[in-house]
Amino acid sequence: MKLIRPADIYLRFLQLTEAIRGLPSLPELDPLEERILTIVARAQQDKLRLSVRSMMGKHELGAPATVHARLKSMREKGWIMLTDTEDSRRKQIELTQAALLHFDRLSHCMLRATEGGE
Repeated sequence: MKLIRPADIYLRFLQLTEAIRGLPSLPELDPLEERILTIVARAQQDKLRLSVRSMMGKHELGAPATVHARLKSMREKGWIMLTDTEDSRRKQIELTQAALLHFDRLSHCMLRATEGGE
């Protein structure tokens, strides 16, 4: 029986994710948009409310105008949506169904990578 190293699993995962990039799906994200997507996804998973204002206040993401532009871009690409809150001036950021499907596909790739088979 061949010993499978953790690096082998990770590299197989990367290979499988490249294959799903060829499937019809959402437009690609730039690196900052990827970071924002991760923050939104983790907040949603933890059942936390994440507003546009709070996202723009995250200094590690850059200037508020840059973050706002990326949120607009991600919305136009179909990755996130903005929903109303009790205060109509504040919008909550949520993943779209298409973004959730993307994470489902990535999870499937992760599981397949650990199996070691096609």
